[in-house]
Amino acid sequence: MAEERRGSWFGFGFCGFGQALGSGRGRQVHSPEPLQTPGEDVCRVSASWSYTAFVTRGGRLELSGSAGCAAGGCRDAWASEALLVVLRAGPGRGAGTELQAWAPGSALSGEPLWAHTVGPEAEGEDAPGGEPRAGALPLLPGARAYVSPRPPFYSPLAPELRARRLELGAEHALLLDEAGQVFSWGQGRHGQLGHGTLEAELEPRPLEALQGVPMAEVAAGGWHSVCVSETGDIYIWGWNESGQLALPSRSLAEVGKTAAGEASGPKEDGSDVRTAEGESGGLAPFIAIQPFPALLDLPPGTDAVKASCGSRHTAVVTRTGELYTWGWGKYGQLGHEDTSSLDRPRRVEYFVDKRLQVRAVSCGPWNTYVYAVEKAEG
Repeated sequence: MAEERRGSWFGFGFCGFGQALGSGRGRQVHSPEPLQTPGEDVCRVSASWSYTAFVTRGGRLELSGSAGCAAGGCRDAWASEALLVVLRAGPGRGAGTELQAWAPGSALSGEPLWAHTVGPEAEGEDAPGGEPRAGALPLLPGARAYVSPRPPFYSPLAPELRARRLELGAEHALLLDEAGQVFSWGQGRHGQLGHGTLEAELEPRPLEALQGVPMAEVAAGGWHSVCVSETGDIYIWGWNESGQLALPSRSLAEVGKTAAGEASGPKEDGSDVRTAEGESGGLAPFIAIQPFPALLDLPPGTDAVKASCGSRHTAVVTRTGELYTWGWGKYGQLGHEDTSSLDRPRRVEYFVDKRLQVRAVSCGPWNTYVYAVEKAEG
């Protein structure tokens, strides 16, 4: 078996709190730059608005930004403004693994706000070859519960939900089960649940529009959602304020009109749907909210394998290792050397020019982190 090529993490976007984002000069980085990360290999990056958590293969956790500290014995970490969740070795000899919730500014000293011991039966449940089954946080090992930034922190899942991935947006949650079915719940006022309404859902509800199409990835933005099918298709829904759904956006069109010296304003009836001249010369609608999953086309022959969402931007990795981004770009979080927002996918040329294959992407609310390896010769 060929040895996996070692890669590097890159970052771009907002770093106004001193986050380790490339060079870290100023308040923003417009184009990908290698991260100033800990000396060991970083295997996990989780970014909140004001700080970022890095976890190395050796189990070291390092925070960068408004919260700063370092700790050992960590397997995973999940960052939010209200809570830092860490999966680490418990206190005391033979204590096993413990899930801990801390205030981000606590420097992981004193007592955690909340702690939960992860039993060996949960870690090894249904795991092939005896290896622990530990999904990325906020999904707990054993996939029977998850942790959220609001009390009671620990939230059990229904026994029939065999979860393999869970993503939390600002007001909603997405769950991918072992069969590739997507469930959503929480607030739905921006269409982010994908059920065709703007109503809230208190319990996980399957997305009927995606029934029969097995999914491989899910990602939750601030108020929008994305999933990637096992065949590489992208489905996206929710709020489109900055073009994050890759659909015509009113705000982007008005920026263009202002730049051209044209006046713009709402319709007399106050409608959220506006029209503009499309590529064919006809009228194309502005989409403010897309409450059903919409199929998104990348360039022909391009299949997606991974996706991540920021507050109002979206990033997708293709099977060939290319990165596409779109949506809100004010702080350079799209990686295109400027601060333009986009309502259609655009390839980040930096990685192509440097002959790098992108393997993973993790969006913070206003920035983006990317793991890439050098392309094989030939």
